[in-house]
Amino acid sequence: MNATVATSVFGVFMVLTVALGLFAVRGRGSGGGLTEWSVGGRSMGTVFIWVLMAGEGYTSFSYLGAAGWGYNHGAPVLYVIAYMSCGYAIGYVVGPMLWSYAREHGLVSITDMVAHRYGRPWLGTAVAILATVCLLPYIQLQITGMGVVVSTISYGAISLNWAYFIAFAVTTGFVVVSGLRGSAWVSVLKDVLVIGTLGFLAIYVPLHYFDGYGPFLDRLVAEKPDWLTFTGHGGSGLGGSWFVTTSFLNSLTVVIFPTTVAGYLGARSADGLRRNAMLLPFYNVLLFVPMLLGMAAIFVVPGLAGPGSNLALFKLVVDSLPAWAVGVIGVAAALSSIVPMAVFMLVIGTMWGKSVLGVMPGLAGRPDRQKTGAQVVVVAAGGLALLLTYTEPNTLVRLSLISYEGMAQLVPMILLGLVWRKLTLWGAVSGLVAGGTLVCALVFTENDPLWGVNAGAVALGLNLVVALAVSWLGPKTADERPDSEVLATDPGPDVPVVSGTV
Repeated sequence: MNATVATSVFGVFMVLTVALGLFAVRGRGSGGGLTEWSVGGRSMGTVFIWVLMAGEGYTSFSYLGAAGWGYNHGAPVLYVIAYMSCGYAIGYVVGPMLWSYAREHGLVSITDMVAHRYGRPWLGTAVAILATVCLLPYIQLQITGMGVVVSTISYGAISLNWAYFIAFAVTTGFVVVSGLRGSAWVSVLKDVLVIGTLGFLAIYVPLHYFDGYGPFLDRLVAEKPDWLTFTGHGGSGLGGSWFVTTSFLNSLTVVIFPTTVAGYLGARSADGLRRNAMLLPFYNVLLFVPMLLGMAAIFVVPGLAGPGSNLALFKLVVDSLPAWAVGVIGVAAALSSIVPMAVFMLVIGTMWGKSVLGVMPGLAGRPDRQKTGAQVVVVAAGGLALLLTYTEPNTLVRLSLISYEGMAQLVPMILLGLVWRKLTLWGAVSGLVAGGTLVCALVFTENDPLWGVNAGAVALGLNLVVALAVSWLGPKTADERPDSEVLATDPGPDVPVVSGTV
């Protein structure tokens, strides 16, 4: 009976999710080409950009991983709140700059920006391939996360394999048709459910299991003090130096992450992005809930080990709430997988549609055909992640170890390159190769953190040194663009920008 009720609630909301995604493009026809599909026609206001970027940042990790980290380690999990909040502050400046540069030159992704800045289409293709390798693990992780959630809230009635397929089918169903705008509309539903369910759990769990926060925190301090200090419980090595360097590295990386940039480029104005940067940190308050409840689960469901610790929050939910409530909370968690997964797939399709397929004969200068190619890539990327989830899940798990730290190596090429004319093509490429090689070597030899410092930060330091040295001392390209086409600047409040065409 419980399985039937929870599964029915879940099914109704999945149908509503697809309907919302399709409704988002009602009356817009099939026109607009790649720009309309990939960045919503650059027309979304503050509210839609807020829910979209909050949705992209608030993934299944927030329900599973954050609670699991709180359960296993404790305090080190706070790095998520630290880097996201710092990233939003950096985005206050960087977001309008990227928006202005892309709008002026008719660009729709970071690969477009790189190809335009350095005047080399092949570089855009190379960055698209690198970004795809780094993003595919996130699609697989969202598929896996949703599978675990759906199987758990259905009391085992829906198998993991079917849950994986549902995640792929629902996401692909609306993102192929409605693009970024559909993801934003679905984010509204997701945010209402996330705020409501986490607000409820923040009150319910401490009262139900501990008679309030006071007794819970008193017990945590008395019995589990290791969870409240660095390096946390378990001798993880995640100490103060790791916390600072990881927060710093991730706050820089998040502002040039392809999915974040997609949110920037979908905005109607630079001022909307500034308002968004001020509002997004309020969403981070919600992250404290799964972190604290993960630590509460130490006392309620002790002994969870390995991947099972990621179910700490849902063990509390399934064991104590009626089936309909379990279904609603499960839907919120599932949508926290679907929305970011949709944006990841969309971004991969956009990068390939414009920077890889878009330079081929017959597609160059044809936004309609580029859009079709991008939609095909979306299905292919999601299908590949689903296939590897079934057959070789460890392949993408291994890649996920370097995905964020690998993307960090694009920071000098993109951010420094767009504000400093003297960064040369070969300086940017040399830095990327040096940083990427070092981070792979450190991570895959299990030297992350290195002497307590995030390996990605060490690699980024080498990347920057090499990029500057080669730019100053190495060869110069003979066809550098004029400053007006190289430098990205903040357009300032209410300053109109000439719109390009795609």
